[in-house]
Amino acid sequence: MVCSIISVVDEAAMAEWLPRAEAVHRQLRDRLPPGFDAYRTVLERVLAGGARLDLAVEGEAVRGLALWRIIENTYEGRRLYVDDLVTDAACRSQGVGHALVNWLAQQARILSCTALALDSGVQRAAAHRFYFREGFIIPSFCFRKTLT
Repeated sequence: MVCSIISVVDEAAMAEWLPRAEAVHRQLRDRLPPGFDAYRTVLERVLAGGARLDLAVEGEAVRGLALWRIIENTYEGRRLYVDDLVTDAACRSQGVGHALVNWLAQQARILSCTALALDSGVQRAAAHRFYFREGFIIPSFCFRKTLT
């Protein structure tokens, strides 16, 4: 499948592409609040906090998306961190995820990052196989404490 990558960088792009991206995004993030208005509000807040949204599109259809940001820390330097990476379930194993990972790696190099990083839930074995094929490694454990 041949997809173009579109960066959602302004209000016009948000208005055009966010309604098309929602269903694909919810395939990964089913805990997002229901309804498009709530989805848009969350995305606007996340993007205002420094995240960026890139879409893999075929014509007018969103086939995958990446929500990402640049993080700089003391142990790794600058890295492109991927919050969300998802391909439409109907299009998996057709090169969409590969195209997005290549795009993200290219952006990371342009932005002087030394790494491309993401977290993936332990239950997502199929995604893990994909990440290993794409050259990702597991350098550490991610520990989390839920706060009430």
